[in-house]
Amino acid sequence: MIKVTLIRPSGCSHCAQVKNTLEKLKNEFKDLQLEEIDMTTDQGFALVEKYKIMASPGILVNDEFFAMGGATEEQLREKFEQLLKK
Repeated sequence: MIKVTLIRPSGCSHCAQVKNTLEKLKNEFKDLQLEEIDMTTDQGFALVEKYKIMASPGILVNDEFFAMGGATEEQLREKFEQLLKK
């Protein structure tokens, strides 16, 4: 299973684009699970602090920091393929 966590504020259009990309990748990576956490909640704020997220969305893959400010489809696909090879 690949778990992707988006740490984002509500109403973020850039975050919505990343989410759309991840939804598209679910067709290719059947075990992809997506979680969204609002960065203004206690849980979200703790993750922002822990990973020093300065741009949204913050992206965690399998509970490890992957990117902030978004990621391209190519970057996400490459990461998922690496994980599946392990």
